[in-house]
Amino acid sequence: MKPLPGDLEALAAGGKAALARCLTALDSQPEDPGLIALLEAAWRAPRGTALGLTGPPGVGKSTLTNALLARFRGRGETVAVLAVDPSSPLTGGALLGDRARIETDPDDAGAFVRSMAARGRLGGLADGAFPAIVLLRAIFDWVIVETVGVGQSEIEIADCADVVVLCIQPGSGDALQFMKAGVMEVPDLLVVTKGDLGAPARRAAADLRGALSLAAEARSPEVLVVSARSGEGLEAAVEAVTGLRREAGKMAPRRAAQARAWAEGRLLDSFGRVGLGALGPRLLNHASPFAALAGVSERARSVLHESLKNI
Repeated sequence: MKPLPGDLEALAAGGKAALARCLTALDSQPEDPGLIALLEAAWRAPRGTALGLTGPPGVGKSTLTNALLARFRGRGETVAVLAVDPSSPLTGGALLGDRARIETDPDDAGAFVRSMAARGRLGGLADGAFPAIVLLRAIFDWVIVETVGVGQSEIEIADCADVVVLCIQPGSGDALQFMKAGVMEVPDLLVVTKGDLGAPARRAAADLRGALSLAAEARSPEVLVVSARSGEGLEAAVEAVTGLRREAGKMAPRRAAQARAWAEGRLLDSFGRVGLGALGPRLLNHASPFAALAGVSERARSVLHESLKNI
């Protein structure tokens, strides 16, 4: 594989090929010093906004992603799409077919689409999703993250995205279902898809608004009815997420919490709960998670390997 770009300027100048190499390296060589340096630089210079689309299978996330991409590009904004596909629990393989529904011009440098396999992860995302988002966010105005189809309790998207949109399908439940805790607690915007169905979509939106009015939370996200097919409600959705992006004061603490959650998750995967308890505090004094995690993990593995020699 060709060497990774030396800095963000080289990454941007390298186009889609350079981006693809970096995203591949997140899987194949996640602790490569050059990749860590790029991630550190990207973390310090976030240009765009990560927009997370989540919801159950078949709700129309890919179709909505395609429509939003076209609208953003029509406004002259650059867009990257990270589409996470489910993997086989037996072989780990994945079709990576969500991007087949997303229409882009291969020669359009302002639009980039990448698939990622969840590989058994149950939160709706892939292991490399967070660093991929950080990298793409430094290059593009928007990074649309489409999760695997999720149920009522998968809320991992809240640990990655700046703005979370929960997609609801008409006829998917009544107000009682919408009041249940879990994924309903994390969205910044609720979108009832397939608005061209008419009455069922309007009824779902009414049920959502009714459920939200009964919630104890002071925060009440907006509910929109959208049809990616007819275009109904699309402009309102674009304006809504753009308005949420403008709440810049909330982004820094949210992103810092996401970085810590990601780093702690990687420590938990590598060293278990005891290891996380011992190593987690060592991340507190670092502004960026990537170099800190790599350093702590390398030292911990070295100590662990030495101790195992005496067993």
